[in-house]
Amino acid sequence: MSSAEESGPATPAVSARVPTAAWAMHRTSSSDRPARVTVAVYAADPVLRLGVVQQLRQRPEVDLLADSDAERAEVSLVVVDHVDDDVATLLHRLRHNTGTRTGLVVATLGAGSLQRVIECGVAAVLRRAEADQDQLLRLVLAIANGEGVLPGDLLGKLLSHVGSLQRSALDPRSLSLSTLSTREADMLRMVSEGLDTAEIARKTSYSERTVKNVLHEIITRLQLRNRAHAVGYALRNGLI
Repeated sequence: MSSAEESGPATPAVSARVPTAAWAMHRTSSSDRPARVTVAVYAADPVLRLGVVQQLRQRPEVDLLADSDAERAEVSLVVVDHVDDDVATLLHRLRHNTGTRTGLVVATLGAGSLQRVIECGVAAVLRRAEADQDQLLRLVLAIANGEGVLPGDLLGKLLSHVGSLQRSALDPRSLSLSTLSTREADMLRMVSEGLDTAEIARKTSYSERTVKNVLHEIITRLQLRNRAHAVGYALRNGLI
């Protein structure tokens, strides 16, 4: 055996982008091995962070970065229980780093939160219950390769949401449960400005009874609690 063979394969270079996920998964020789993907893990809960770090640390395809080097990661993984305002702020910040692409490992994610994280620039989503070592590696390699990843049921919800938006754009008169008519949007906007029923009636030239009925219809149709809840819902979803 030659001295070169005894020394083993060369150490792959750090920080170069993975050409394809398939190439990364099927390493055949030292000359064909791809570079490692640099990864930063973000989690407010240190236990969640440690779990993901330990899983990925065992994989030669991944180079985990320290917190001080996190800004230069090709892939940023955000690990959370659910998406709240703090998580959204972090995702927005990562979106402004053009050198990284972001993946989300989350315990629960509803349809509304899904739209929110996509707007924050998240490229891929994995449920924490499915986040074993192999799934985490697939997620990292897919993100590094420029691919988007969603669980099947969330992809279906996203497609349905996009379809409803397209139908509303093509036919504004065809209102779905989550859209507002011009009159409804105007009245909710006035509520958000602090106007009461009588003031809204004067501004719109409707009776107070009509104003109450319109606002009640919105609250009932969207299954909300009160006017304040309706205003918050409309603002979050860009309806007013």
